[in-house]
Amino acid sequence: MAAPLGLHLEFGGGAELLFDGVKNHHVVLPGQSDPWNMKQLLAWIRGNMLKERPELFMQGDTVRPGILVLINDADWELMGELEYQLQDQDNVVFISTLHGG
Repeated sequence: MAAPLGLHLEFGGGAELLFDGVKNHHVVLPGQSDPWNMKQLLAWIRGNMLKERPELFMQGDTVRPGILVLINDADWELMGELEYQLQDQDNVVFISTLHGG
């Protein structure tokens, strides 16, 4: 079984409002038999952190269009998106590019 995984999560561009207005979170994901990936992280965030209006953050099992995801300062599209296997102390940033007018 894999050891627990420590991550730094950051929400910005208005996405933090869905998480009680808190931008920075240090989380420890429990150990499990398979390595954690982004798809599992998003499900964990939805079940454990998302306080309101999940439809503004997620669409199906991924982030909704308009939310930029960076893993260690790189666009997650370059990292494999949902299949990226998380590493201990990864920095994952979610930035909403959707703004009211």
